[in-house]
Amino acid sequence: MRARYRAEGLLEEELAPEPYGQFTRWFADAVASGLHEPNAMVLSTADARGRPSSRTVLLKKYDSRGFVFFTNYGSRKGRELLENPYASLLFPWHPIARQVIVAGRAERIGRDETAAYFRTRPHGSQLGAWASEQSSTVASREELDRVYAELAARYPEGEDVPAPPGWGGYRLSAESVEFWQGRENRLHDRLRYVRTGGGTESAGGESGEGASWRVERLCP
Repeated sequence: MRARYRAEGLLEEELAPEPYGQFTRWFADAVASGLHEPNAMVLSTADARGRPSSRTVLLKKYDSRGFVFFTNYGSRKGRELLENPYASLLFPWHPIARQVIVAGRAERIGRDETAAYFRTRPHGSQLGAWASEQSSTVASREELDRVYAELAARYPEGEDVPAPPGWGGYRLSAESVEFWQGRENRLHDRLRYVRTGGGTESAGGESGEGASWRVERLCP
């Protein structure tokens, strides 16, 4: 099973000055191409002993401070980020022969920001966040459906549902961002931004806002 890549290349002089600007360009291309859920990304975390795990989550917002996703804090990824805040994101845009790989440190966002996003979720998704003790074992599907039905009776359609206290957002502040463009003969273009300093101070260290970057070309 082999695919031939014929896409145009990626040159250093074509890049945006910083990775979030370049991501904006490529994300717009992914959306315009008709990709299904171009905001789907593979989040990889590791526990305190370095044992990794991966899963697909959805990017909900990004800016020069980082990439934001939401989850149950008690989930496996939430527990691992508590032990080891360093993680990576992979945007696998295979139909357009592109990938974006982000590595950095994830921190919980503020409750006001979480609550503001939670209010935009469909009613059923709000109830689902309460019903699911994410990553924990459950006796049966019927048990999960029973809990959801009880919540639906408590919070009928149109009634405000508060954000669960154990649920919220993370912002991954990039330390490196690689843009991978497929090319012929497996001689792909790989250009990686590496943060060299600067940035505003956050609770756990620097964020990417106002940071300086250098660009490296990697062998495919």
